[in-house]
Amino acid sequence: MLPTRDVISCTRRRPRPVATYLLLAVMAAASPGAVPAELSVSVDFEGGSAVVDAIDPERRAIHVRPGGDPARGWPCWWYLRIDGLGKDEEATLVVRGSDRHVRNNGRDTGKPLASSWALPGRAACSVDGVTWLQTDPGERTGEQVSYRVVGHGGPLWVAWGPPFTLRQSDELLADATNRSPAVARAFDLARSREDRPVRGLRVGPPGTQRVPAVWIQARQHAWESGSSWVARGFVEWLVAEDPDAAWLREHAEVFVIPVMDVDRVATGDGGKEAEPHDHNRDWSETPFYPEIAAAQRRLLSLAAEDRLAVFLDLHNPSPGDQQPFFFVPPADHLGDTARANQDRFLAHAARRLDAPLALAVAPRVTGSSYHPLWRRISGVWVSEHAAADTVAACLETAWNTPHSTTAGYRGVGAKLGLTVTDYLRARSDREPASSAR
Repeated sequence: MLPTRDVISCTRRRPRPVATYLLLAVMAAASPGAVPAELSVSVDFEGGSAVVDAIDPERRAIHVRPGGDPARGWPCWWYLRIDGLGKDEEATLVVRGSDRHVRNNGRDTGKPLASSWALPGRAACSVDGVTWLQTDPGERTGEQVSYRVVGHGGPLWVAWGPPFTLRQSDELLADATNRSPAVARAFDLARSREDRPVRGLRVGPPGTQRVPAVWIQARQHAWESGSSWVARGFVEWLVAEDPDAAWLREHAEVFVIPVMDVDRVATGDGGKEAEPHDHNRDWSETPFYPEIAAAQRRLLSLAAEDRLAVFLDLHNPSPGDQQPFFFVPPADHLGDTARANQDRFLAHAARRLDAPLALAVAPRVTGSSYHPLWRRISGVWVSEHAAADTVAACLETAWNTPHSTTAGYRGVGAKLGLTVTDYLRARSDREPASSAR
């Protein structure tokens, strides 16, 4: 597990002795002309994105909106750094939705994205850019939300949700390989269209044993940062000293890609409904994105070896979804074996994915009524190209709840690991001992 740091709140003042308040009152009276430091906002770092509409120095209020380019996906992600806040000084961050027109279902809508996508009930904040907390609930007024933050005398980072950058992905892979060098190794899946590495982790028995394969990927839509935190929780559990994780390491070959859309994650763009289409509408015979083509090649190879047991694509859903849920291919798109295995997997997931982010039992269907390019969505493509017994699904983890924190997401990831283990254990019990896959 990556190291944690001492947590300093960015939403509440720390209590002070009465004598301290008396001293501050005397100092304030002695210097009535004291001027607060100038507030400034910056986004010139990996994943940063915001348009600053106004800064009110007297009210200590900052007005912003998402800064993403709609051609690179829905502009709902925002992530900024505030400088100039003194220790225990309060400020208000006022966020409104982007006014730029967006695409949906592959077409220009001629109107902006609904502001709710950019306005979480609670924002994420950090005093070091590493450890992320939630703010208190924001106050919604019309099409904007005001979040109260408290300074600590240094920079303060505030974001739509806890960021997960390419640097954090690299750190996660390095930590995993250091913890389990005998079974874990990092690899490069591809280089993106903008020449960034798309990296992953392989965990499993050394050599070329014919064990079942599990493929887990996150962040096909760049703004869905929580999906990468779920992937992190899965990886941390997988390489930990846990007997169930040890069983999975011994009996399966697991691949995890924490970030697929590396280009839009790096530039702070949304990714979803990007031009000409986003990553999760690119699963065709002629992919636009090199990382999708590379993933397809690996998945086809595993399918040809009759080893691809589970494919999971990690996402975050719409603002109103308060529970995680699965998207699955249409029932009439699957054979009897795949449907039965899917039902078994979902039953294991329902037992494992409990509170506080408890799974909604009924899955949703990725079919023609969901999107016109539904057959170019990852889970459907895998179900069409994998073996007859492969489980292919998309896990959507709710982001707009009090539990949608780094700890909450990582907990979902660990429970997902237990789900996969339960499913593969039960499957191996049903199969003859000689039918190693």
